Amino acid sequence: MSILPEDQLKQFQKIFARFDLDKDGSLTHLEVAALLRSLGLKPSGDQIHKLFNRMDSDGSGSVEFDELVNSLSSQMMTEDILMNQHQLLEIFKSFDRDGSGFITPAELAKSMTKMGQPLTYRELSQMVRDADTDGDGVISFTEFQGIMARSAADSLGFTL
Repeated sequence: MSILPEDQLKQFQKIFARFDLDKDGSLTHLEVAALLRSLGLKPSGDQIHKLFNRMDSDGSGSVEFDELVNSLSSQMMTEDILMNQHQLLEIFKSFDRDGSGFITPAELAKSMTKMGQPLTYRELSQMVRDADTDGDGVISFTEFQGIMARSAADSLGFTL
C-alpha cells in the first residue's frame, strides 16, 4: 500500500510510462537515471547505481512501478533529495533579493541581467506566467522547484 496521495501516484504513473521506453513495465538503469534527473535530482553515477540497487528490491535487474513508488515514498532518498533541495533553495535565495520568500518580476529581471541574460518585458512576463502556477504574480519556492524540474526534463528531451 502506497503512502502517496492519489494525485501524486497518478503523476508517478505518467512519469513511469514516459521513461519506460520499451514499454515492458520496468525501468532499466539508464531509464531510472533519466527519470531521477527529470525530477530535478542530480545524482552522480555512483549515487544512481546505489539508488537503482536499493529500488530493485526483488533483484530482477530492473525497477517495476511498485518498486519505484515504494522507494520514492520511503525515506531512502531523503538525503539526496534534501541535498538537492538545499542547492535549489540557495539558487532561489539568490533571486529572492529581499528575502520575502517570493521572487518578484523585478527581482527576476535584476537577477537575469546580473547573469548577463537581460530580458525584454515580454520575456519577463512569459517567464513569470510559466512559473506562477497560483496566479499571485510572484514565484514561490514550490513554483520555482516545478519550473526547475520541467527545465531538467526538457533538457533531457522529455515533457512532464
